Amino acid sequence: MIDLRLLREDPDRVRASQRARGEDVALVDALLSADERRRSSSVRFDELRAEQKALGKLIPKAAGDEKAELLKKAGELSAAVKAADAERDEAAEETQRLVLRLSNLVHPDVPVGGEEDFTVLETVGTPRDFVAEGFEPKDHLELGQLLGAIDVERGAKVSGSRFYYLTGVGALLELALVNAAMAQATAAGFIPMLTPALVKPRAMEGTGFLGQAAENVYHLEKDDYYLVGTSEVPLAAYHMDEIVESGRLPLRYAGFSPCFRREAGTYGKDTRGIFRVHQFDKVEMFSFVAPEDSEAEHQRLLDWEKQWLTSLGLPFQVIDVASGDLGASASRKFDCEAWIPTQGKYRELTSASNCNEFQARRLSVRMRDGKHVRPLATLNGTLCAVPRTIVAILENHQQADGSVRVPEVLRPYLGGRELLEPTAK
Repeated sequence: MIDLRLLREDPDRVRASQRARGEDVALVDALLSADERRRSSSVRFDELRAEQKALGKLIPKAAGDEKAELLKKAGELSAAVKAADAERDEAAEETQRLVLRLSNLVHPDVPVGGEEDFTVLETVGTPRDFVAEGFEPKDHLELGQLLGAIDVERGAKVSGSRFYYLTGVGALLELALVNAAMAQATAAGFIPMLTPALVKPRAMEGTGFLGQAAENVYHLEKDDYYLVGTSEVPLAAYHMDEIVESGRLPLRYAGFSPCFRREAGTYGKDTRGIFRVHQFDKVEMFSFVAPEDSEAEHQRLLDWEKQWLTSLGLPFQVIDVASGDLGASASRKFDCEAWIPTQGKYRELTSASNCNEFQARRLSVRMRDGKHVRPLATLNGTLCAVPRTIVAILENHQQADGSVRVPEVLRPYLGGRELLEPTAK
């Protein structure tokens, strides 16, 4: 959540952020009103409670009519205190309800607009010219079937659309990707983590996934658990309700987990193959840092993502995501989009988001800096979303005969194999 003090001091900045996101600007004024009512009702309660205590000291000393009058006044005060207490609680609940609906403040350098209004910051590598090489590239599903690596038909038979099996070298390729990604992360100082896939509502809400993103979250109503769409959720909540000593920062974790997404609203999009699916595995980087260090950490996360994609030999571009496509928690987000030959365009493979203090306030994760305790900042960055990375590797490193060159960084995890070869011509 945002800092209510900032809201009171600079409401126009918050309004501008909401406007840039394409979200409800009126929410700002509703929250200001609720916050004012919360603070005034709290003052009113404190005043009445103090008066009640003072009166309570006078009653034992009084007698006769004076005592009767004081007792009558005490009864009236008691009713007023209860009413003020109820009003204070109601105002506090309303303030909390509204502040949880408010998205993070957009960074001033973020391009304003919708999904297509991003800014390209950098292009790395050059897409292959398959025409010059004399053959037409196959898409990842055709390649995956030739290699005996991907089975979507049986995935659909067993679980429905957007599910799949990775088989043979497909399964080995996932394990190689995960191990290589974890090796890079641990070399960079990240602590490897295997995280829960089921979390309590507070963890999901605290990371900002029960607002506009709620439609894509799987909820197990009987047990009131949520299936995570990313290990960002359990990693962010790992230090929930804790105070971290500033000397321990930065804390960096690399989480591996299954991820589950309903993909609501994507009917008809990316239905072929394994680019957009309901369940996949991912290695996620997550950082806890002092707020003043968050922008530098954001750049570091992006650099680690670029290092990873470069090691895989994938052409990609880096974009500054537009304000209307940030998601509730991020103040700024950089995506790395890999070139997909058969689609003739760049598609998202990784994201790096700076959430500054937004998630930490919601989850009550704080840092102790000398005598001061304050919220810290959280950041997250995809290192390897497995299915999309497999898509990019198969299509970019394919050969005319349907075989696929293995990126050098993965070969130690595939028994030294340099080539994935078709199991059937």
